[in-house]
Parts: sequence; C-alpha cells; structure tokens
Amino acid sequence: MIMLFVPVVHAAGSPPLRFGFYTRSCPGAESIVRRTVRRAVSHNPGIGAGLIRLHFHDCFVRGCDGSVLLKSLPGGPQAERDHPANNPGLRGFNVISKAKRRIERTCPNTVSCADILAFAARDSSQILGRINYPIPAGRRDGNVSSFNEVTQNLPSPRLSADQLIQNFARKGLSADEMVTLSGAHSIGRARCSSFSDRLYNFNGTQAQDPTLDRNYAASLRATCPVNGGSDPTVAMDPATPNRLDNRYYAELRAGRGLLTTDQTLAESPATRGYVDVNARSYGVAWAAKFGRAMVKMGSIDVLTGNQGEIRRSCSLVN
Repeated sequence: MIMLFVPVVHAAGSPPLRFGFYTRSCPGAESIVRRTVRRAVSHNPGIGAGLIRLHFHDCFVRGCDGSVLLKSLPGGPQAERDHPANNPGLRGFNVISKAKRRIERTCPNTVSCADILAFAARDSSQILGRINYPIPAGRRDGNVSSFNEVTQNLPSPRLSADQLIQNFARKGLSADEMVTLSGAHSIGRARCSSFSDRLYNFNGTQAQDPTLDRNYAASLRATCPVNGGSDPTVAMDPATPNRLDNRYYAELRAGRGLLTTDQTLAESPATRGYVDVNARSYGVAWAAKFGRAMVKMGSIDVLTGNQGEIRRSCSLVN
C-alpha cells in the first residue's frame, strides 16, 4: 500500500480542513465509509471509478459541498444530478447514502455528506490502485444544486488541452495537476456517444482521426456501431480497466486515449511533457502526485465552520 502525506489547502478567511477532524466527534466515521465502499466495490469494481468521478463532479460545481448528491424536488429547479453530464452516467449515490445512514445511527448530525464523498473517493483509490492518502475533513454541505451550473463548470469530453488547462486553472489547479487527475480515466467506462465523433462523420461514414490507433478504432467501432440504436459503454483504459495506475499515459502515447480530452493530452505541446513524465514514472511516484492532486481538488471552495449545514439525508437539504 502506498501511504502519502500531503499539505492541506483551504480558502482564505474560512476555518481550514483538518486531518482527524472527527477523531472525537465520530471516531468511526472513516472506517464506516471504508467498509461500505469496500463491500460495494467487491460486488462491482466500476463503483470505485464512479465514486472518484462523483467527487470530481461535485467539486467542480459550487465546490466540494455535496451539491451533486441533491435530488431535484417536484415543481422546483432541476439539480446537478439530472444534467446529461451526470445522468445516467454518474454512479455511487447509493453507496454514499448507505454510508451516511450507518454513520447517522452512530453519530447523528455530525458528519457531512461532502466529507463522506471525499473519504469514499480516497477509499476507492486505495482499493483499485493501492493509493492511500490522508483526507483533511470539516467540509459542510451546501443547500443549493443548479442544473445550469454544470454546463458552466464541468469540462466537456471534447475540449482541447488548452481549454482543459483554462478550465482547471479556474479551480486553482495547474496543468500538471490536471494531467495527473486525468489518470483516474485508467478505470471506469464511457458511453459510445461521448467519443463517437472520433469514429464516425456526421453522415455515418468512418472518420479518420489521425491521433487514434487504427486497431483500437476498429475495436471501438465493433462495440459502437454507427446505427446501433443503444448507447453501450467501453472501458476507459483498454490495458488495465480495473486498476488505477499510470498505464493510462502509455496508452495515450500509443494513440489509445478514448475521449478527445484524453488523447489531446498526448498531442498538445502544452501537456505532452506531463504525459511523458507520468508514463515513465514508477507507479509510486505517480501515485504520490495523484494523492496530492486529489487532496487539492477536494479543497476547492469548501464550506466550513458555520457555513452550509450537516444534512441528515445526502439527497435532501434539511
């Protein structure tokens, strides 16, 4: 197991996130989350990838405040989780809800859903990649979830490297950290519709994407026919689809990045060097970078102190 120690980042003027935040108020919180995640991933390894992605989608819209977990209410505005970028693709909501219910029986009104989600993403990294990093906690839950803010904040799967750099920079993350976090695409799956423009032209003829390995393109077309009717899913990393590792970067260098936002990292002069370094790194070195980047991402625009609330149910405001 790779154990990492990382600095804490927090917004100026707000109480900082702290390691061991629940040591006295709910000492079993992290263990409860870990057991819940481990049980879920043992039944379906894809849930681990889903939880990491769920944390990312939460943090990039309104900060890491658990807003992605909120359901739309009848007659009210649509919530983040109903946006096409999240529905039906995002997974792991039930895992967070189960962990929350178990924690509430032991420590009612104490542990935020935002912290549970951050713990669950870390535990998924440990289970699928043996990457274990301490998580500072103390996040509070937001009480707003906006459908429209998803489009404004989440990166599209068709952005260029320069656009990705700008998108992550708005969240305080560097180009190197963006490429490092993209390594989470070494696990999980994507729907054919998110990359079909790399396989087919608008009129249905085969596209000739010069950055896409020819044999890999042929295998993708076999799974994603132009007039298939349904929208199947494909493993993000054809080499190690259930292991969180830096093999993803070697696949990019070989032209086997699934999404436009994956392959552009290896093609753009602005990011190619980071891809090369990560591809050549020992697994431990990349894992250390990944852990640091996850902690920094998990500190984006957090609510702390008396801000927000501690939800009793992760899908509803109190």
